Parts: sequence; C-alpha cells; structure tokens
Amino acid sequence: MADYDLVVLGSGPGGYVAAIRAGQLGMKTAIVERDAVGGVCLNWGCIPSKALLRNAEVVNLFHHAADFGIETNGFYADFGKAMDRSRQVVTKLTGGVSFLLKKNKVEVVSGTGVFADRNTIRVDKVGDARSIGTNRSLSTGKVIIATGARQRDLPALPIDGKVVMNSRHAIESREVPKRAVIVGGGATGAEFAYLYRAYGAEVTIVELLPRLVPNEDEEVSQQLERSFSKQGIKAMTGAQVKGVQVSGSIAKVTVAAASSETVVECDRVLVAVGVQGNVDDIGLESVGVATERSFVKIDEHMQTNVPGVYAIGDATGKLLLAHVASAQGVTAVETMAGLNPPALDYALMPKATYCKPQVASFGMTEKQARDAGRSIKVGKFPAMASGKALAMGETEGFIKLVVDAEVGEVLGAHMIGAEVTELLGEVSLARLLEGTTTELGWLVHPHPTVSEMLKEAALAAEGQAIHI
Repeated sequence: MADYDLVVLGSGPGGYVAAIRAGQLGMKTAIVERDAVGGVCLNWGCIPSKALLRNAEVVNLFHHAADFGIETNGFYADFGKAMDRSRQVVTKLTGGVSFLLKKNKVEVVSGTGVFADRNTIRVDKVGDARSIGTNRSLSTGKVIIATGARQRDLPALPIDGKVVMNSRHAIESREVPKRAVIVGGGATGAEFAYLYRAYGAEVTIVELLPRLVPNEDEEVSQQLERSFSKQGIKAMTGAQVKGVQVSGSIAKVTVAAASSETVVECDRVLVAVGVQGNVDDIGLESVGVATERSFVKIDEHMQTNVPGVYAIGDATGKLLLAHVASAQGVTAVETMAGLNPPALDYALMPKATYCKPQVASFGMTEKQARDAGRSIKVGKFPAMASGKALAMGETEGFIKLVVDAEVGEVLGAHMIGAEVTELLGEVSLARLLEGTTTELGWLVHPHPTVSEMLKEAALAAEGQAIHI
C-alpha cells in the first residue's frame, strides 16, 4: 500500500487548491514545497503586487486631490511602508492557506520533490534556512506536477537582480527607481509601469509587438496607450531591446525600432517577458514524462503521457494565470476521483490586468471573431456615459461585447476602466449559462454602478442602448 493517494509537487494556487480538493474527497494527500506555501503567486506575484497597486491607487488619488476640492500639503509617499503592508497581506493569506491545508488533512513536506519512479517521490533537502527538507521518500498512487514557471534567461537581458531585474526582484525591492525601462508590455509590464509612475518614476515600456497588452482587443490596447500617455508613461511598441550595458547603478538600454536605434538610460530595467516551466531537475526524464519547450504536455484532464502522473498550472504552459492553475487542479483531482468534471475552455478563461485603467477580458476579440469567419455584432458603452464612473472621476475606458449576430451569444467581452476586473464574473456566468445579450439587457442592475455598463453594452449590440 502506498503512503499517500496523491502527492502534489508545488503549493502555488494550482497545487494547494488541488491538495485541498483531494482532502475534501477523502484522499490521503501530501504537498511538497521547496520554498514557501502559496508559491510565487501568493508570496512574490499576484498578491503582493496587488497590494502595492492598491497603494498606487491611493497615491494617485492624492495626486488628483484638487479635482475633488481637497488640498494637500507636504504629501509624501513612503514606498518602503507600502512594501511592509504588502508583506503583511502575504503573511495573512499564506497563513490562511496553511490553515486550510491542515484543516483538510494535507501534509506539507518541505524540500524539493524528485521522481524516483512514477509512484515514488524523493524529497531532497533545500539549502537555505527557510526550508530544510527531511530526505524522505513518499510512495503514492498519483502525482500532480505543479512546479510553476520562472523567468527565461535572455542573452540580451542578463539579469543581475540589482539593476536588471525580473518581477520577483522588483516585488522585493523597497525602492522605486527614478527612471525605469520595462521590457514587455503585457500584464506584468503594464502593472509595474503604473505602480512606478504613481510613485514618481519616469517609465518607458518597450514592447516587441505593435501594441501594449497585445493579447487584448485592439481598441483596448489603443485606450490603454492613450491613458498611459496622459499619465506620462512612454510606450515604445514594435521595438526590440538589442542589449543592456550596466555601469554601476545605471543601465543603458539599446532599443531598435523600425530602421533606427535609441539608447535609453535608466536606473532599473525590469524584464517582463519570456518564461519557462520549472520541469528540470525533478526526475521527469526518469519516468518518461513528455515535455515540449520546457512545459509538461497534458490532455484535457491534465494527465501526462505517464499513467497516474498529472500536471497543472504554469508548468503546463497552457495559460499562465493563477485562477487557471486552480481550475486545472480541481479538474485533475476530480478526474482521479471519477467525477467526470467538464473540460476547461482556455479561450474563455477570464484575464485581468490591474493597472490604471484596469483591463479585463475573456473570449474572442473582434478581430479573432472576424478572422474566424463569425458573423458578429459589437456592442460598446463608454465610461464617460456612466453616472458612477463620472461620480468617481474615472471616465476613461469602455465595455465592448463581441456577439454572435444570429443568436446573441457573447463570444467575447473586453473592458477597460475603473474596477472592470470585478465585472468579469457576471459576464462569464452569463456565457456559462448560455445567456445572450437579451438576458444581459433584461437584467436590472443597481444604479449607479459600473456594472450598468454591461447592460448598456448588451443593449447596444441590439441597437437598444438607452444612455448613449
């Protein structure tokens, strides 16, 4: 008999959710973690960054206090104190996760989990004071690989952790640079750009593709670039970093765009592009687990090519989002338990970026729908026409729905504006329950709220919007 029904490698938002769900289903479960419970997301990613972004919102309000008839004198924003607050948030949340693991009888084993064979995990010691393993072997019926991903090494951007940083270095730094170059205009780059700018930094974003947040709808990208420009954030799109020269505390970044090169001098280079799965040195080769471009290959049930071995989260490279990892974890465990969970549709997974203005979306962009040959209608509603947005002084942005022209099915939702990330749940639920613009238009929303914009965008798709 095996010691455990399930061993999970990694305690990030995929791993710990999988372990808790397994405990709920009566599986004897252990989770192996080489660093800190909660993984990168809870300790150095999603959670501390959102705490810092909340500080940026407060700072930004002070910058615009005069708009609300409020005078401020001697205003000072201490980024070190903001860091302290973010760590307090992390401590509370990771403590809560540890409690939930214990509540569900999940054993937490410190160290690095390595496959000895497909039913045996060897736990090796980790050589730092935070996490000393027990050098033991765990026999198990099944294994979930939830080891996450890390920054990929790029020859043109050698990371030193002092001047040239990745997001983990940046989230641990107690100082805001005076001048920052952010390489990558995706979610991470956009969030740090807003954070640094709120605290007074000169910020330049360099994005290889033609626009910021390039995976979002094109109109959303255009609006974000306008909003960032108003804030004083410079965006160099369609541009490539050719190299970085560091001298002391100063970096000179060579950027090529079109047929010319520009050298941008700064105090910090934040590299927010390129990741690889944490699949090396955990014994995958010894058991024959297939990988592709550093990520574990899985089927729709999160199973690898090796029976009894599953993989979830960033290690799979499917969609590098915490909530996707959690959903994959539940799918994997429920599949093991014979519960036949529905397959995940990655195209409909919600995406959220917490800069200012926020960006939120799921499903097809307008271009993707047209390129796929779909007959569509588009419904849009601007924040400028929202009573709540006007009252808050947050009038930049809009909600855009991409709708099947025949049946009114929402194919995609694309939002930019104040707190639009909170609206993803409603429109995603409508899609899950096969609702259409008719139901979204019927639903009575409280007034005044930002959520009314969803109703109006749905009505706009049918030519029935009231407030525009």
